[in-house]
Amino acid sequence: MKFGDSKKYERLLEAYESGDIDRRSLLRIIGAAAAVVGVAGGPLGKLTKSAMAAAESIRFDGWGGIVSEAFHNNAFPPFTKKTGVKVVEGEFGDTDEFLSLVKASQPGEYNVFLVSGVYDYYRFCQAGFASAINEANIPNLKNVLEPTLTAFRNESEGKLSAVPFDYGVTGLAYNRKYISDEEAKSKGVKLLWDEKYKGKMAGYDSFQTRPWMAALYLGQDPQNPSDINAIWDACRKQRDLVVKYWSSGQEFIDLFAKEEIVLSDGWSGRVASLQNSGQDIGFLSTVGFAWLEGLYVLKGSPMEEAEQLLNFCIEPKVAIAIAEGQFYPTSLDPTKVPMPDSVKKLPGYDDTAKFDGYVWEKAKFWYEHQDEFKKEWSRISKGG
Repeated sequence: MKFGDSKKYERLLEAYESGDIDRRSLLRIIGAAAAVVGVAGGPLGKLTKSAMAAAESIRFDGWGGIVSEAFHNNAFPPFTKKTGVKVVEGEFGDTDEFLSLVKASQPGEYNVFLVSGVYDYYRFCQAGFASAINEANIPNLKNVLEPTLTAFRNESEGKLSAVPFDYGVTGLAYNRKYISDEEAKSKGVKLLWDEKYKGKMAGYDSFQTRPWMAALYLGQDPQNPSDINAIWDACRKQRDLVVKYWSSGQEFIDLFAKEEIVLSDGWSGRVASLQNSGQDIGFLSTVGFAWLEGLYVLKGSPMEEAEQLLNFCIEPKVAIAIAEGQFYPTSLDPTKVPMPDSVKKLPGYDDTAKFDGYVWEKAKFWYEHQDEFKKEWSRISKGG
């Protein structure tokens, strides 16, 4: 396999040797790079900005599974038909891996991706990948929820590098065959430490979610903890009860669908997907936090095509269709754009457009503690 130029490969090795990515992630990144070669029809090194422009195409990377399917089925083919610009579709397993890919790439190889959370938005900006979207070229911005626009603007000096696209909630998911709504509501996050469910619970393999849930369990503020050592001790205690820490939404779905687990923290959209398939899964959205996803344009991308794509994706009929397909509410303001019941019934949906009671992540807190927290969670997850 030819993997771009030697400098890119060296940068990936440096990231691996410094501990920024582990061996499994390194191999997955190389595998993803090989997939890009196959999809794009040439070596990675040739996917420069000029090559993309010459081919009248733009690259989009998403989370895969039902998310990528929703974009593919409802946005990209009609966008290409309307504009003549082809969308080269890619996927990534997690944002750390994608960030490593972007760092090892040439400007213009990657263009638009689905950024998940204000923290990830902030760290891509801090890494030097921010672009400056010309908002005049995206007239559909007028329909986007103002709080979501403000959330991104606050992390990039008032400008936008991404257009808010959808939002969701990380909460408590449980199989109603084994856990009643009454028990879930009365115990809340403490369910994740209930030895009655030892070996039948899971959790998201995340340096952010694990201490967040542990902080709630201990009655601390996850983003202003009073005793971080107690939080990590609680993570160790819970580790002994967990059968598996999942790393993708599809894995989360499979664990519940096969009844390998009956309890886990999880994402509202993936819970909705389970419910839509007939699974009797309850969801407690008040346990956890809310997050915002956006269509992020990376520095060096063909901006005209990128802005066309962003504007098309937040066209009300397109955004609503994608929301229905991926089970996450659109970032369009429901006081400006009528929402169908299919969207209103999604877990985490806010009909008021105010997000009262939603707890949002504080980007700078997680950015400042990311190295420390990643290192500690990695140690704990491996039995340390």
